[in-house]
Amino acid sequence: MDKAKRKAIIAGNWKMNKTPKEAKELLTAIAPLVADADCEVIACVPYVDLATAIEATAGTNVKIGAENCHWAASGAFTGEISTGMLKEIGVEYVVLGHSERRQYFGETDETVNKRTKAALAAGLKPIVCVGELLWERECNITEEVIARQIKLDLWDVTEEELKNVVIAYEPVWAIGTGKTATAEQAEEVCAFIRAQLAKLYNQDAADAVTIQYGGSMNDGNADELLSKVNVDGGLIGGASLVAEKFAAIVKAASK
Repeated sequence: MDKAKRKAIIAGNWKMNKTPKEAKELLTAIAPLVADADCEVIACVPYVDLATAIEATAGTNVKIGAENCHWAASGAFTGEISTGMLKEIGVEYVVLGHSERRQYFGETDETVNKRTKAALAAGLKPIVCVGELLWERECNITEEVIARQIKLDLWDVTEEELKNVVIAYEPVWAIGTGKTATAEQAEEVCAFIRAQLAKLYNQDAADAVTIQYGGSMNDGNADELLSKVNVDGGLIGGASLVAEKFAAIVKAASK
């Protein structure tokens, strides 16, 4: 992390877990444990938990994010949620392009780009996920994959808008598998992402972007991962569902 240049952010991605009642219990447990955090703390929760989560974290330093949004303001999109709906209830962040959305629900770089621009236009802060499959890493095309995703997902996003974008590097082979990229591997790709941003914008703009690591970061490996200069936080899956484990990661990011 380089806190002199950019914000450190730890965001929990709850995925399809926790009822509203359970969400309230978990957030009530998390809030006092992270009250003194020297980093941004976010819980990205299922749609049905959002109102409860915002109420449960009122007056705390925990921000609330959604796990997706649609690019249209309204319309015949059954099952979708618009940016305006999220904004009105107090959501600040939204995860976009997560590998599970890409793998199971047909998300493409084009739709990630459309969602990202819609989120920015609504005043939300998108956490844009990029990452390579195991086969792509084994074929030694990680950089090609990442470069393509960064360019397409951020197409037509201005330098001013980039200030509100967070990038999450999630090696797909390390999500929910128990496998974790080494700290060196995470640093290598996060540094490459920053270099691509510098090409698309400029070095100062790239240096200001928070780049999270999102592949099975937990309370046991957070210190080592976050010690790397280009790893500015984490997008946390399973560990975000346990208050003490999530708080330990926040503590690591607060150093």
